[in-house]
This record gives sequence, structure tokens and C-alpha cells, in this order.
Amino acid sequence: MDAVMIWITKMVLAHLVTDFILQPRSWIDSRKKKHFRDPILYVHGLLTAWVALLAVGYHFWLTASIIFITHVLIDGWKSYRTDDTKFFVIDQLLHLLVIFGCWYFLFLHPQDIVAAWKELNNKNILILITAFVLVTQPASIFISQVTRKWRDQVMDPVSLGNAGKWIGILERIIMLALVLHHQYQTMGLLIAAKSLLRFSETNRPEIKTEYLLIGTLISISIAILTGIIALQMIGWDT
Repeated sequence: MDAVMIWITKMVLAHLVTDFILQPRSWIDSRKKKHFRDPILYVHGLLTAWVALLAVGYHFWLTASIIFITHVLIDGWKSYRTDDTKFFVIDQLLHLLVIFGCWYFLFLHPQDIVAAWKELNNKNILILITAFVLVTQPASIFISQVTRKWRDQVMDPVSLGNAGKWIGILERIIMLALVLHHQYQTMGLLIAAKSLLRFSETNRPEIKTEYLLIGTLISISIAILTGIIALQMIGWDT
């Protein structure tokens, strides 16, 4: 199993190196102009396949060929799209999906999938999954309802709410992970840093400060309480 994990780690590392370190911005700009007519598109695909081949070994030449073909197709498709976050995420997910698809067909068998599915029935895993799901969108909706009184009085609440939603989700995920690992000192530093960044404006309207403060406190409280409850549930039978 360790060899399998090393293989997929090498493949992901090869992708990260070729797509983010060895690919200059000029290649991307050229591809945006010429699309599939750009020779650099195919050079980048070959480079990606070659680095992957170096990482996992030459006997995986078929995997490298698949990486080359799909990388060219995905990057060519993306060259027609706008340069925004949505298509960046889709592009990276497609590349990773190809890598994990190769991993699946090379190393996994139906019985491995069955075993992994049975493992999900483990009590502790289910508790952790539920906890992390809870602090994402469900918690955001709850906080939105609780803070509506203040949000409706804040100028441009839609853009503020959308930004705060994603900040809050990431914040609660990090906080929950820290609680589960008993890293309370790190939590304190994170809260202090966020407070300095978020409440440093001197000309902010009082109602906006109240909205941000109560939203932050509720968000942090949900993450901490969820973590404490999850730890207690995990430890009931131990």
C-alpha cells in the first residue's frame, strides 16, 4: 500500500511542478491567443508527461501518454475560457481526475472499493465527516439567519455576505481541525490575527462593526463546540 501511495504522490507532485513552477506566464498567454494552434501547448504537455515518467518510472509509459493527451486537451479547452477562479478550479480538478483515474485502473480492484466503503461505516470517521460538513454551508446559513438584523443595515450586504461566507467556512474548518488536535494555543493566535485584520479600520460604521463582531463570535463558537462534541462522541466507547 505504501508503494501505491508513493506512486500517486509522485504523480501529483509532477503535476504541481510542471503546471505551476516550470510553466511561465508567457506560455499561458500564448495559449490564450493561439489555442490548439500554439506549439507551446504541446511542449507543455510533453514536459508534463516527461516529468511524470521520470517520477514513476519508464515502464509507466502508457500512463505518461494518457497524461500528455489529456493535459493538451484540458489546457486547450481552458484557453477558450475566461481567466477566472471557476475555470482555474475546473482545470485543476480535471488534471487531478486523470491522475486518480490512472491510479484507480492501475492499482485498485473492486474489493478495495468495497473495503473502503465498509471503512466509512466506522463510527469515528462518520462523526468527523459530519462535524466538518456541519461547519460549512449549514453553519453559514445559521449565522446568516442569526445576523440578519445587522446585515440588512450594512451597506452592500450581498458582496459583504458572499466574502464573509467563504472566509467563515475556511475559518471554521481550520478551527475545527485545531480543536480536534487540541491545538488551543494556535487557535488563540488565529483569532488574534483575524481580530487585528478585521477590526483595524477606524472609520468603519458602528453597525458594521457589530455585524462583523457577532458573526465572528458565532462562527468561532460553532467550530469550537462542534469540535468538543465530536471529541466527546469519539471518546464515549474508549
